[in-house]
Amino acid sequence: MTRSERIADQLDRHWHRNLRPRLQGLADEEYFWEPVRGCWSIRPYGTSAAPMSAGSGEWTMDCASADPVPAPVTTIAWRLAHIIVSCLGYRVGWHFGGPDIDFQAFAYAGTADEALKQLDEMYGRWNAGVRELSDVDLAHPPTAGPERFPMEGIVLHVNRELIHHGAEISLLRDLYRWQDGTVPRRG
Repeated sequence: MTRSERIADQLDRHWHRNLRPRLQGLADEEYFWEPVRGCWSIRPYGTSAAPMSAGSGEWTMDCASADPVPAPVTTIAWRLAHIIVSCLGYRVGWHFGGPDIDFQAFAYAGTADEALKQLDEMYGRWNAGVRELSDVDLAHPPTAGPERFPMEGIVLHVNRELIHHGAEISLLRDLYRWQDGTVPRRG
């Protein structure tokens, strides 16, 4: 197994054993669930109360020009959009020849099913690209995009981001299921 395959395999094992199975059955109500007031989310165009909103379609992502302190709680919809665009999308475009992704112009998903399709597509493109990197590619900064440190560090950063944000989404799913204090039904 090559170095790039080992690094890709680290995330791929987590993806197939932990994260992606935890997203099965995600319904729109849960996708948009706001556990507290003032959450950032994905919203129909023109309905955001956040300082800014980004997106090119019928749905936009709540955001601000500078990260607020403290950061707002975000919905599963927002977190999935962050993974799709900021963690994976930018880098697929920069490093593996995919289309340029711009968070201001991205068409955000208005349903859980659509978001999961976007996630699966971006993850598949990312994982395939990482597996094609040579040891020389991993040791040097990429030739495109703004990131100027060795590609291995970029790949490991994306691995951490997906594991981290995936865990947050999993926790939100647990909180959603237990919000009324009763044991959730299986299935």
